[in-house]
Amino acid sequence: MKTALVSFLAANLIRGLRATVRIRFHGDERIREWERTGTHFILAFWHRHLLLMPYAYRGRRISVLVSQSKDGELIARTVARLGIDSSRGSSSRGGIAGMRSLLRKAAEGWDIAFTPDGPRGPLREVQPGVILAAWPARRRSPPAGSADPSRPLPGSPRAGPPGAAPADRP
Repeated sequence: MKTALVSFLAANLIRGLRATVRIRFHGDERIREWERTGTHFILAFWHRHLLLMPYAYRGRRISVLVSQSKDGELIARTVARLGIDSSRGSSSRGGIAGMRSLLRKAAEGWDIAFTPDGPRGPLREVQPGVILAAWPARRRSPPAGSADPSRPLPGSPRAGPPGAAPADRP
């Protein structure tokens, strides 16, 4: 009951946050074309951008890999309220089951999503899961962008998409 209430509040907080930020997309033409034509892909985005990820994806249906932890349960329920499916598992807990679930969904025509750096890091370093999934899922895996506040908070870092060099960041 408590998780259901917290996920409800979290989903509405995310909706409210989305109303206060401007999301800029850089070099997303290929992804948008894939969404328009129904070409399936793997959405890879840094763990720290999970909060606004539902607003980056414009395709029909996607499943994101979410940890089997207690925090993962809250995340899974919250993203479900935002129209995102989750497959449960991570590198430290239930990883094989989570990967199988994602690959099954990919075979059924879903797009799939990963945070390639994961919650434990290392921060902004791609771990092998997203790469290992791309081949059996027969999916492309472009780097995905980030969301920055219209007016950044003092001291808040600006981050680019996975793989972006510091000079490439807005």
